[in-house]
Amino acid sequence: MTTLTRFLPQFPAYATPLDKLGWYALRAVCIGVLGFLLLPILVIIPLSFSDSSFLVYPIPAWSLKWYHNLFSSAEWGRAAKNSFIVAPLATLIATVLGTMAAVGLARTNFRFKGLLMSVLIAPMVVPIVVVGVGTYLFFANIGLGDTYTALILVHAALGAPFVLTTVLATLQGFDHNLVRASLSLGASPLETFFRITLPVIAPGVISGALFAFATSFDEVVVALFLAGPEQMTLPRQMFNGIRENISPTIAAVATLLILFTTGLLLTLEWLRGRKR
Repeated sequence: MTTLTRFLPQFPAYATPLDKLGWYALRAVCIGVLGFLLLPILVIIPLSFSDSSFLVYPIPAWSLKWYHNLFSSAEWGRAAKNSFIVAPLATLIATVLGTMAAVGLARTNFRFKGLLMSVLIAPMVVPIVVVGVGTYLFFANIGLGDTYTALILVHAALGAPFVLTTVLATLQGFDHNLVRASLSLGASPLETFFRITLPVIAPGVISGALFAFATSFDEVVVALFLAGPEQMTLPRQMFNGIRENISPTIAAVATLLILFTTGLLLTLEWLRGRKR
């Protein structure tokens, strides 16, 4: 009974029955909205285990053949390899640039700091189609169309604002006297960063890196413009499969991506818990 009461709301003494009813009603509405948003995603998972060649309910029989088809297909294997090439490299570049920008902005104050911040986070708010068209025209003119380089650089630009914002939020509570003390004791700026600053802001850096990785790994619009046949990523391969021939293999890929993304989010929450 004691364990159960820890999960029940503790209302203040002045709470009226109407207050309690409103509390429960708000929670019920929130749970209903979350269920409405999650149900279309969860519906995909049973379809990936269906024996049918079509995405239909009810499921006639259960089978793992679509997972076997996924792991034995050369096209899906190439797409997975490309995604795991592009996303980590883009994440590395985004993490380094975003962290450097955040540390620089946190340490200095200048006249156009707000304007510079707006420019740096612009990839988060600019429509992705505009980014795709603009980057395609730019890289095509310099001979980098249909290359890993163009795709990695654009994905890094899309992920860097997430690193910038999370690291800046972490630096809000950072005591800069630690940096001054380290420098006064003879440490170089680079040594001070790696031994003093980075360990403190590590949760923010890792959180931003996870967001950048998820952004790159799930991105499809830029890949449609910049990726050629040899740079086909998983999201673009799924897009092509839906457009040309819907196969339950797509449901198998979607299920694995759901599990992968859920794992990233759980890792992020664990890091936030450690930070608190």
